[in-house]
Amino acid sequence: MALIYLSLFAAPQLLLYLYLRERLPLSARRWLTLVFVVFNIPWGIVAVRMFSGSLWGISRVPYIAPWIAWQLLGWIFCGLICIYLLGKGVWWTVRRASYVVRERSGQPPDARRTTDDERVSRRQFLARATYAYAAAGLGVSAYGIWSAERLPEVTRRALVFPNLPAGLNGLRIAHLSDVHAGIHMSEAKMRAIVAQTNALGADLIVQTGDMIDISQSYISDYVRAFRDLRAPLGVVTVLGNHDRYTGEDAVIRGVRDAGQVFVKNGAHVIERGGAALALIGIDDPRNWHADDPQDYDLEPALRLTPPAKDAFRILLAHRPGAFDGAAPRGIPLTLAGHIHGGQFYLPVVGWSPGRLITKYVMGHFVQGSSQLYVSRGIGVVGVPLRVFVPPEIALFELRQS
Repeated sequence: MALIYLSLFAAPQLLLYLYLRERLPLSARRWLTLVFVVFNIPWGIVAVRMFSGSLWGISRVPYIAPWIAWQLLGWIFCGLICIYLLGKGVWWTVRRASYVVRERSGQPPDARRTTDDERVSRRQFLARATYAYAAAGLGVSAYGIWSAERLPEVTRRALVFPNLPAGLNGLRIAHLSDVHAGIHMSEAKMRAIVAQTNALGADLIVQTGDMIDISQSYISDYVRAFRDLRAPLGVVTVLGNHDRYTGEDAVIRGVRDAGQVFVKNGAHVIERGGAALALIGIDDPRNWHADDPQDYDLEPALRLTPPAKDAFRILLAHRPGAFDGAAPRGIPLTLAGHIHGGQFYLPVVGWSPGRLITKYVMGHFVQGSSQLYVSRGIGVVGVPLRVFVPPEIALFELRQS
């Protein structure tokens, strides 16, 4: 299976190389080969990791951003070739049908173009397609890298609940997720994110996991930056899967060193205006299912949570599938992350690779009287690109209906 995946991803590069090699002068072919070898060296590293059974640390592949941009060129080229072949097939079918109709009606068929004309037309199309895919690939890659590097957008949303206690009406919650402190998230950038979040003036800040990206060496950067994160009702945090890969105990110590409240399969209760708010935090599941309802984590957490009549409940979970466990239990609001919006989104068709993982890719969802918000996250994992999925800080205002 690993060989099949590797072949599917590397094939566009081979097709692109063969196409350009046939159209460049002999003097340029040697340089073309050198360029392709250099830009595809990372595939050797990825291949070793694929066949060894682990892709962790793929973000540490040399010059990964230019490499990903180079791969996009190959994929766009193959896409254009597919469009060309599809269009050619449709055109041939239409012409053939027209020819048959004319022949049966006794009309003389249209004069067909010569083979040379067809070759010239095909060459012109392929030449233009080459320029088009190069421009599109470079443009999309540059935009994706810029989008991943910029500061998060702020999504402001009012969430309305019929059973919200009066004391919590107007409560403002800032939701951060998937910071991924690491090679693509420097301490300086985290400080800027902290300043941006503090400027929102939220009453409460919550984080739904993946603070650190694999290596414990980045925990100190995170602590130095996030110890300045402030809100009147505090900062409450749960773990994500990358925090476990990094080292659960080390990340928990870092979170607490940064002055945050860490919750795992329990609840942190806050009082405001004479009303109680129970922030239920659950662990990240030890499996690969993003849509795991996590009943086995919710049950022990709810046993440690005040009854619904005594406290308004909000579930903090890294994976959005926990919503399927929270909604039947009457938890009004679930906040999650994990998916990053797929890091790639097609606006016209409304599709993201995240759909291959979960039905809750990003944004707001409603199930009965329960609501879910899935953050697009702040950092990136693996590939430092965000195409039409900008990083996000969500700012909610709770309101009575």
